[in-house]
Amino acid sequence: MSGVNRSKLKKKESQLKYFNAGIPAREGVMGFVKSFEEIMANTKATADFYGAEMLTVFWETKPEIIEKLLPPPLKPADDPIAMAFVANYPATNFDCIYKESALFIRAEYDGEEGAYCLAMPVTSDIAMAGGREVFGFPKKMADIEFKKEDNIVSGWTERRGVRFMEIKATLTGKFNDPTAQDLIVNAGMGDDGTMKATSYNFKHFPAPEGGMMDYDPRLVKQETEFKSKVMEFGEAEIIFNHSDYDPWIEVEVVKMLGAIYTEGDNSMLGGKVVAEVGLMEFAPYAFLKWDMV
Repeated sequence: MSGVNRSKLKKKESQLKYFNAGIPAREGVMGFVKSFEEIMANTKATADFYGAEMLTVFWETKPEIIEKLLPPPLKPADDPIAMAFVANYPATNFDCIYKESALFIRAEYDGEEGAYCLAMPVTSDIAMAGGREVFGFPKKMADIEFKKEDNIVSGWTERRGVRFMEIKATLTGKFNDPTAQDLIVNAGMGDDGTMKATSYNFKHFPAPEGGMMDYDPRLVKQETEFKSKVMEFGEAEIIFNHSDYDPWIEVEVVKMLGAIYTEGDNSMLGGKVVAEVGLMEFAPYAFLKWDMV
């Protein structure tokens, strides 16, 4: 070993000794201060969901609605398609069991289509913190129901006493609009049967001084892989109810396309900051995570 490498190794050992000073190993115990070993043991390349159940419904909305809701530099995709889901996550690799729902609209950045997340209610504070702080998902706490009885799958989301979204699908094996079925299913399907979905979110936090943000909002691109063991198609319906704090009703249903029910394992891959946008330009879109009227 060269003198330079020996010096680097000694420096790393010294740093690790300082980092771990006074921090005993505690198996299975939550402590306020973590040792380097504990941090590394809990660092995961992906967020994994096992046996996830999801019902996703798709509909066509108005192009002008998509244009109004998309922050720059995102642009409308070729088709004005929106989607919503409810999900049950019975097991994960981050010690969290919860339910989730979400609202997305199709968008494009730098020639690549994906989905911009307008809302993502959850039933777990840990899931809320992780999604908001790491990727910028606009998560809020909510009450969420997911139910499957024979060939009927349904769910709803409720906050502040308002059930603002209800979805239901009858698993008939076909979409409401059969012509849209192959288009939607094949869009993210790989040769091995794994589906991959691209999400776009903006990561930003208010500055402690008030009135501004800590930094220019960052557009985050993130991909999720879906390894479905069960995939069934169905005819869908969705009901939006007015809520002062969760305006999902703005994403008008022009034509219901259909539903997909899946059971399987999902993996959220690491994200990447792909652009930044000015504070004033982004300001009108900055309140998805907050209840403001």
